Order: sequence, then C-alpha cells, then structure tokens
Amino acid sequence: ALWVRPKAEITDEEYTEFYKHVGHDWEAPLAWSHNRVEGKTEYTSLLYLPARAPFDLWDRETKQGIKLYVKRVFIMDDAEKLMPRYLRFVRGVIDSADLPLNVSREILQSNRVLDTIRQGSVKRVLSMLEQMANNEPEKYAKFWGTFGQVLKEGVGEDFANREQIAGLLRFASTHTGVDTPSVGLKDAISRLPEGQDEIYYIIADSYSAALASPHLEIFRKKGIEVLLLSDRIDEWLMSQLTEFSGKKLKSVTRAEVSLDDDAEEAAPDAKETQDALVERLKKVLVDLVDDVRISKRLVDSPACLVTSEEEMSLHLQRLLKEAGQAAPTVKPILEINPQHQLLQRAASESDELRFEDIARVLLGQATLAEGGHLSDAADFVTRLNRLLV
Repeated sequence: ALWVRPKAEITDEEYTEFYKHVGHDWEAPLAWSHNRVEGKTEYTSLLYLPARAPFDLWDRETKQGIKLYVKRVFIMDDAEKLMPRYLRFVRGVIDSADLPLNVSREILQSNRVLDTIRQGSVKRVLSMLEQMANNEPEKYAKFWGTFGQVLKEGVGEDFANREQIAGLLRFASTHTGVDTPSVGLKDAISRLPEGQDEIYYIIADSYSAALASPHLEIFRKKGIEVLLLSDRIDEWLMSQLTEFSGKKLKSVTRAEVSLDDDAEEAAPDAKETQDALVERLKKVLVDLVDDVRISKRLVDSPACLVTSEEEMSLHLQRLLKEAGQAAPTVKPILEINPQHQLLQRAASESDELRFEDIARVLLGQATLAEGGHLSDAADFVTRLNRLLV
C-alpha cells in the first residue's frame, strides 16, 4: 500500500496516480498531506484536496470520500465519521492500527479512537489549506472558487475550529475593486483605521448590487473598507460569524451603524425643517415603515432602508420567501438625506397629495436600491408619472 511507504520514497507522480485511483478523478489534485501519527492512537492518513468539484458536491447527504483501513485491511469507503460534512470534498485513505478488524458501522457511531482520528484529520486539512493560502495564493484562489461556499458551512458546524476556518474565508471588497473574492479577514483587520474595532460588510444578491448600494456612500467617502458578500449562504454565515480576532463584524445595512460623527450639526432653522419633514413622512408612511430618520450614511442618494440589530435583515427575508419558507414581515426603517434635492422639494411641498406621492416614490426607490421588490409596482409608476408631469 502506498501510504505505508516512507514519504521520502514516494514521488509526486505516484501520489498523483494514487489520488486518481481513490478519488475517481482524471485531474491531478491541488495538494495532499501524508502523515503517520504515533502515540495513544496510531494511524496513517493520506488526504487530498481535489482541483475539481465532484458531481455531488452540493448533496450534504453524500458519503464522504475517505476510505477506512484497519492494519491495511479495507473496511469501508464511506466512513462519514472520519470527516465533517463541510470537508466532504476531501479524498484519501486513513489506516488505523487501533480499531478492530471487525469494526461495524454501529461501533463507528461512537468510538474514542475514531473521534481522535477525525480531530487530527480535520486539523491536517485545515493546516494544508492555511499553508496553501499563505504560500500559494493563486492555487488557493482556485480552491476557493471551487469549494469556498462549502467551507463556509464549517463556521457554524465546527465550533472548535471556527476561528481557523474563518481565517480561511475570502471575500470581495471595496478595497480591491474587483469581484474576485480574495480578501481574508486578517487582511481587512490589517487595514482598519486606528480606533476602528469593527469589520464592515454588506450582503446583496450580486457583487454589482452590493457595490452600488447607497449604504456604502459614507464608507466610500471616508475610505473605509467594506466586504462585499453575495453567496446565498452568506446570511447564514454572518449570523454565525459575529467576531474574528477580537474585532466585531457588522452589517452596514443595520440602523446602528454611524460613521459621520464629525458631521456638522444642522443650523437651528434647518433642523426644525428637517424634523418637520421627518414627522410628515412618518405620518404618510406609518403603515409601511417602522420609523423615519435622518441618515448619517447617505451622501448622494435620497434615501435607504435599514433594519435594527434585533430584526431579520431585509435580504434574508427575501431569501426565505423565495425558498417558500415562512418569514416574519419586518417593517424597515427609512433613512433620508435632507441635503438631497428630492427631500428639499418634499419639505417645501404644500400639496399633501403631491407630498404623499413623493413619500411613496421615495420609499419605492429605496426598496429597489436595496434589492427588494415593490408590493404594488403599478401604484409606484402612477405616482411617479404624476410627479413627472
């Protein structure tokens, strides 16, 4: 058996050919790790990272690709207890010297030796990925493009290794200006301005939608990096990943985010006008929004929608509804930019019917900019047309 031989005697070609046999693949693997562990638990592992996704990658019930041997005797080839589901793409063999030859699936359900082997094997795979990320970023980028969304599952499923897994995640970012996920959380932390203890992110339906979001305006103005997330799993991911290396991760679509602390206070007359505008908007939109507030995050856009920290995000609500699942209807908070011409026009509008049209169109625009869907598109068009003539 190949894995029994000393590593120094095995060529790369032999490792590659063996992978093609055990992995049922025609492509060479991205990397492999061959180790013999001695001590209380003795076993040998030869684990591979494929370059190509298997056809059943998204089937979480699929049998993992690890073959289990005991003293070089083949036992089974779907030993799912040897590798967690978020590493289901790993291929290879594990040969134990401590398990009985007549080991059954029932024994594998709860076995101390197997638990030790599993923990050690997971550490080997994560270490292999860390080395690739640090020393071969181009190869890691290829891995991430193929298996990144699966690895994200580990943040919520493997608490013991959460920090290490989080360090392997890659995101698109306003810093790079490209849609390729290449920024790690350590990279983002290294660029944090002095005194900033939060890593900011936004989740949208696509990279372009995230990049164009009005929520980013104040961050762009101040040169503060925001991670741009657009995978369907990202809402679940960020509900599990709230902190990394002592820094909190915070969505820019939450109402509590505010960076413009150095903004000048509005003059008394202007503040009185703004307060009156807010009250008028609250009255007109009372059934549609939870609150109306002056925004400190908007620079160019007239309005945006946010939710409080305790509420489900608007993006997650949409995902659940699209999947046919029940989702609570959360009324958003409408934030307005009183410096925008549309809001200034609204503030000076004395015709209450036209003011209502402006308010409804404003809310509709904010909904569309956030990626949402209009509940009554015909009404929105009618009101917009009335304002245009």
